Amino acid sequence: MNRSVTDVVTGLECEREGLPMNAPQPPEQELQVIAAAILQRAGSDADALLAQAAARQRALGRRVRGLLMTYPEPAAGCAGPMVLVDLHEGTRFLVSQPMGPGSGACRGDPQGFAQASGVLRAALDAAPDLVVVNRFGALEAEGGGFAAELLELLSRGVPVLTAVNERHLPAWRHFSGGADVLPAEAAAVDAWIDMALARHAAP
Repeated sequence: MNRSVTDVVTGLECEREGLPMNAPQPPEQELQVIAAAILQRAGSDADALLAQAAARQRALGRRVRGLLMTYPEPAAGCAGPMVLVDLHEGTRFLVSQPMGPGSGACRGDPQGFAQASGVLRAALDAAPDLVVVNRFGALEAEGGGFAAELLELLSRGVPVLTAVNERHLPAWRHFSGGADVLPAEAAAVDAWIDMALARHAAP
């Protein structure tokens, strides 16, 4: 069964209090989830928006961690390699397999994603202002990919900015407990980041 951030926080609270996992929680308890996903639709470029937002925040001196998707051979289209780049260290992770242009199989490389996930785990201990995650996609919607790392970040109240395709929007809403969904517009993304960082800094 796929878990949501609500499940994770409930489990942590129950463990701390020595209660069963399904124990009801006090009504005053609220999850401090600070997250948003840029809605990827036909004609929009969420990867570019994430990269631009990360660059702007870093230029302002904010501590930004996470992963961005890049396509070193754009002319190859869907058959080209997909490479995740660590925003902090610049390390590159090949996360696609050479399936060929005629293949209908998923070309994601689980080993590559597993290696890249270490970037998000390291972010948990770095006290960043913002974590950028390239996508909440098919793998995460099924409980794989970066789902575990995303859950941990969200449950700790770390501001997270990602992107989601329309077809995975219901899964994102369930997973995140109803976190924000943003239009693919730079102004909307920047406004959300300003709000998120203010919330994160508030006592």
